[in-house]
Parts: sequence; C-alpha cells; structure tokens
Amino acid sequence: MEIRSITLFCEPDFDPQAAARFYAAAQQAFAYPVQTVRLATPPFPDWWDAANITAADFAARWQAAGAGYISLGPVQLRHEADWVDRIPQLLAATDVLFATIEIGDGNGRIALDRIHHTANIIQQVSCILPNGFGNLYLAALANCPSGSPFFPVAYHKGGRPAFAIAVEAADLALNAIQAAATLDEARTNLVAAIEKAAGALAETAVPLADAHHIPFSGIDFSLAPYPSADKSLAGAMEALGLPHVGAPGSLFAAAFIAEAIGRADFPRCGFSGLMLPVLEDSVLALRAGEGKVTVNDLLGYAAVCGVGLDTIPLPGDISQASLSGILLDVAALAARLNKPLTARLMPLPGLKAGDPALFDFPYFADSRVMAVPGAGVAESLQSSERLTLRRYHQDAD
Repeated sequence: MEIRSITLFCEPDFDPQAAARFYAAAQQAFAYPVQTVRLATPPFPDWWDAANITAADFAARWQAAGAGYISLGPVQLRHEADWVDRIPQLLAATDVLFATIEIGDGNGRIALDRIHHTANIIQQVSCILPNGFGNLYLAALANCPSGSPFFPVAYHKGGRPAFAIAVEAADLALNAIQAAATLDEARTNLVAAIEKAAGALAETAVPLADAHHIPFSGIDFSLAPYPSADKSLAGAMEALGLPHVGAPGSLFAAAFIAEAIGRADFPRCGFSGLMLPVLEDSVLALRAGEGKVTVNDLLGYAAVCGVGLDTIPLPGDISQASLSGILLDVAALAARLNKPLTARLMPLPGLKAGDPALFDFPYFADSRVMAVPGAGVAESLQSSERLTLRRYHQDAD
C-alpha cells in the first residue's frame, strides 16, 4: 500500500509558506510512501475573477509551495454556463490543474443542459493534446460533496483548511483474498488489513494536524489500483473465482469487496469504495481491451461500489449524443441510489473502437479503445430540462 495523495483543502489565498511547511512535513511523516501532495480549492467560479491571476501563474505559485497537482473544484449547477466554457483554456495552460463539472447535485437534481454542455467540453478537451490525454484533468460529478482527497473530484467547502489522505491499496484486497480459503475469511482478512493500515495513518495524521493547526478530516480508503498485476483491483475480483472481470459474478465480487470496506472502522471521508479506472488497472485494461468488460458493465459495478467511470478510453469521433447518454446514466445512478459518482471519459483523437490505447505514462496500462453502442440519445433526452429524480426509497412518499 502507498499514499496516493495528501490533499490540502484551503482557500486560494491561504499562506503559501504555511502550506510549504505542511507539505514538507507530510511527505516525511508517514511510514508509507507518499506519492504526491496536492491542493484543492473551493469551486473556482466563486473566486477566480477576484483573484485576478492567470492559470499558469496560479499553478506556479502553488507548485513553488510544493503542491504537485491542484484541483480548482467544480462548476456547480448554481454557476452560470460560461464558467464551463472557460475550462478548456484553464486546462491547456498547464499540466497540473484539474477541474470538474457538476451534472447532478446532492438533492437528486439532474441538469440535461449541463450534461450536453459537458459532453461538448469533453470533446474540446480531448483535442488539447494530440493523444487525448487532456481529459485526465477533467471529470463530470454527480452528487459529490466536498472533501474527497482523490482527484479530479477534490474540492474545498470553504472556510477553515483541512487535509485528507487518499490511498493506493488494491494490493490489500488481492493479498487478503489470495490468503483466504472462504469468502468469510477473505472479508475478515480485508477488514483487518484496512483497519491496521488506516490506524497507522491516523496515528501519524493527528499529531501532524496539531503541529500545523490544519485539521485532519479522514482517509478515503478506496482500493485504488496501480498498473501492475500485484496491485490490480480487477485481479482481486478475479481471485475470488471469476473467470474474468465482466463475466457473471463480477457484480457480486465488486459488491463483496466494497462491503468489506464499509465494515472497517477508520476515520473515513470521500468515496471509500472500489476504484475501477480502466487505464490505471493492468488486469481491467486487459479485459477491456479483450472486449470482456464494457462501459455498461462498469456502470453496473458503480451501482454497488465506488467511484463511477474513470479513465475510459473512447473513440475519438464519439458523438456528443453518445457522451451525453453515458453522463445521463451516471447522473441517474447517483440520484436514485444517493451515492457520489464521477465520469472521467477520454475520447482519443484519430482512434476507433478496438484500436490500441497506449500512453507513455507510468500510471496507465496498455489497453484498447472501448466501443459505445448506438447513435446516442435523441428527442427528449437531448432537451435542456432540469429535473429531479427522487431516491428509490422515496417513491412511495
């Protein structure tokens, strides 16, 4: 296990020197390796114009303080649409800024106009870099509160600063399952491993918080993978007895592992579920490349586990209508099940379904472009309406 990120949540005018001292101490304090320290601000439409600064200068200021990556937070449903149009230019200015677009909120409201707008922005951002890598820095959010330390979703609620920890811990699940003879034993192993690791993290985080007067808000113990076989969450699912992820039984495997995380006792924040990013998980990338896992399969797993759709390689010429359909499904799951979900979709210019998806990036595995069936949504589903979907248990009210 490693620490993927220690994320500082603060206002954009927080003292950079105080931040630098915190980052330096945080990188050395923990027994586990720390990959990155990061910054998450409140939603940027609330402060960007008042800051009177360019994206490049803002990024440089915080990089000088030690932040490896910076999340500008979401354009929320309450913000004007022209803020969405600013995102491609912000992302093109530097390779450390992240931004998000809210397509559904915590009250079950779904904005079809914002969904179609987001689909268009995804298409634009796919062309910032020739290989389509720009959409690594952009995601759509549905029902996502502040305080998650994972990027791109991370943003600050405003006010007093805080920090949280995001882990890369798919290997804990794989090891727990491989060492077990039964499902019950596998679950017991995993719960114990999570609690032991989280306890060690908290023991270090609390005095770190006290020393720097920055409260510790918890651990997002999502079982994030790394693109090697020994750190694959899809590999852990297959170790339960699946012939391959995507086969019948995969939904149960996802729910089983996610439920074990829910049983563990630790100071939690964010998703604390399963992360199944196609390009970040070597086994999942392989199965997607083989056509054994589809976008709809991953949506199904999102209903019982973690984050949603992440680093999904898509055809470069995918239509706005098809992207909108995917985003509609994500927003509907988030609203009906009252769970936070994201979509980080990556159209790859010049590539079609089945073509190799290859990146010179240590956190991505080789895969192939995933197919999206159909021509996309039309008629009423292409409207600009905003409506509310009630949670499923409220239907009889």
